Amino acid sequence: MDNILADKNSYKTDRIRAIEAKVEAQKIAFSPLTFQAIQALRSLSILQIIEDAGESGISIAEIAHKAGVSEYGAGVLCEMALGMGVLRHTKNTTCQKDEKYMLGKTGWMILEDNLTKANFDFVNDICYKGAFYLTESVKTGKPEGLKVFGEQWTTIYEALSSLPEQEKKSWFTFDHFYSDIAFPEALPIVFANKPRHIVDIGGNTAKWSIACCTYNADVTMTIVDLPGQTAVAEKNAHKAGFAQRIHTFSGNILDESTKLPANPDAVWMSQFLDCFSLRQITKILTKVHEHASKDTLVYVLEPLWDRQKFIGESYALQATSLYFTCMANGNSKMYRYEELVDAIEKAGFELKTAHHNLGSNSYSLLVFKPCFNKNL
Repeated sequence: MDNILADKNSYKTDRIRAIEAKVEAQKIAFSPLTFQAIQALRSLSILQIIEDAGESGISIAEIAHKAGVSEYGAGVLCEMALGMGVLRHTKNTTCQKDEKYMLGKTGWMILEDNLTKANFDFVNDICYKGAFYLTESVKTGKPEGLKVFGEQWTTIYEALSSLPEQEKKSWFTFDHFYSDIAFPEALPIVFANKPRHIVDIGGNTAKWSIACCTYNADVTMTIVDLPGQTAVAEKNAHKAGFAQRIHTFSGNILDESTKLPANPDAVWMSQFLDCFSLRQITKILTKVHEHASKDTLVYVLEPLWDRQKFIGESYALQATSLYFTCMANGNSKMYRYEELVDAIEKAGFELKTAHHNLGSNSYSLLVFKPCFNKNL
């Protein structure tokens, strides 16, 4: 997909020619195989071998020798990558026996671009096997693909601390890659109001809380999350030297018995609400409202797919919604701006300000204030 500027009207037109549409349809039809072809090229270090060869290129025989695979195996993978635009032949190729391969621009992105690497590993290690159950998930409203990691969990968040190390690494890299990039721009916005106590709901590994304590010497943080996550957060807070300023509160935010710290200066939720349905978001914010003072500000940091600069980023977020459907919880997604704001305002809040395009991944920081004269 061309990484062109995002335009809402692009979803209302169908300018592609029929012959081009047929090509795109073939790409979709074979996409599970082509994805694994690129994964093989990565894991066998063939893409790296080809990049190292530079502009002069490298033959299949040389690739096979360096990668320790047969010429047949190297050949079928490279031919598929050629068809995908991941690789290309060198310009001086005159006949088949002289063919040499070099990286195309798409190949460079797969090998070197951090966003693409995070997405690729996440899909391969977390989503790929479970995606087979997407249709079943749509029917049941449950993350049916999660069963590939075990039958004992109802959401992936319960499973995180128990995932194999590679899968765990890919999940957290994906999660942190997106939101962490926006933190430097979000911090001055939050601390412009001089909060002394911030409740970090869904604080995960404590990255935001640690960033806040590093940024401001006076703030104290309370992380609210599931027991597995708060245990990790406590270790990270201690390691960072902020054990006295970062506290944790374990509990399921959707459980009626879970109470939040009262009257915080600010409540922070970073890439958290996309883990819940719109109805659940309203329920969560209603609980936040019950424990807020009239001066409490609520900060919601989310990547909204209709507020992205480029269509490639919107596409990635639309695809991430499918992860939520079949792997994470079965009922949430990456939201549009208006539907997320509406769900929060139904809980008794009013949008105060909206800061878009934070970080290279175009995050939106939505700031809400409670309304106490509103009929909920």
